[in-house]
Amino acid sequence: MSAGVVIREAHFPGRAPVEAYGNGGFRFADMSHRGSLLCLPSGIYGWEPADPLKLTPQDFARVLAEASEIEVLLVGSGTDLRPLGADLRAALKQAHISADPMSTGAAVRTYNVLLAEDRAVAAALIAVD
Repeated sequence: MSAGVVIREAHFPGRAPVEAYGNGGFRFADMSHRGSLLCLPSGIYGWEPADPLKLTPQDFARVLAEASEIEVLLVGSGTDLRPLGADLRAALKQAHISADPMSTGAAVRTYNVLLAEDRAVAAALIAVD
């Protein structure tokens, strides 16, 4: 009996700089991922927010679960800067996470710099074409 194709949740168990972005995905650690990403202290995860244009605290459950290891969260909101909603800002503030929304390109560049400085940084990156 054949098991068929097994689809697993996308996860890279470590921290790595993002080497490239665009065409609907990202490259990091000599791998590529199609779709959005969460870059957390515990690793890099595939991420599918319910509505990329209207992020909610539920979209950040994994971030909030690792709040004790995160000081700064960079939120790459696609090609344009989109402010975070009041409920999301409040949830992150309560978890003592400073959130900084910006375009995905700016978030990738800033994440790489802060990661190289060994800072307690995380990033939520919405894929861009």
